[in-house]
Amino acid sequence: MLLLIDGHNLISALPDITLDDPNDEAKLVEKLKSYAARTGNRCVVVFDGGIPGGLSRDLSSGRVQAVFAAAARTNADRVLRERIREAPDPGQVMVVSSDREVQVEAEARRMRVLSSEAFAAQLARRSASTPRQKQYEDEWNVHLSPQEIEDWLRLFGQQDTGEEDG
Repeated sequence: MLLLIDGHNLISALPDITLDDPNDEAKLVEKLKSYAARTGNRCVVVFDGGIPGGLSRDLSSGRVQAVFAAAARTNADRVLRERIREAPDPGQVMVVSSDREVQVEAEARRMRVLSSEAFAAQLARRSASTPRQKQYEDEWNVHLSPQEIEDWLRLFGQQDTGEEDG
């Protein structure tokens, strides 16, 4: 499933991120990456006020795209409504927003709609239900490049040669 998310709308519904935080978007994207890894869903989160706007390559990853509405020309709600109208498979899209116009547009295309508050509650429940995983992620979250992984496997004699160990 694809989730189209109103980013600042969701941030305002979360208890642990505030819109005053200069890193609020990055914190939300990290939270969504964890959610996407657990669920297998893809997320497109749209934020207001990007200069010049568009996809953020710095924040985006495989399952989560961060998009900024161009500050001078549009806003997140407008970008979301446009994406709702253009979605090729509306039955596979859920829209997360508390903006009524966005919700109406999504409902007209028969998309699932969830308020930002309801989705924030889901995120909180899922985070609370896996405290050991969260502790592990916080304490031991190491990001290795493919080359580093290959080097470690070679060091420990487990390079994939296509042969089974016997």
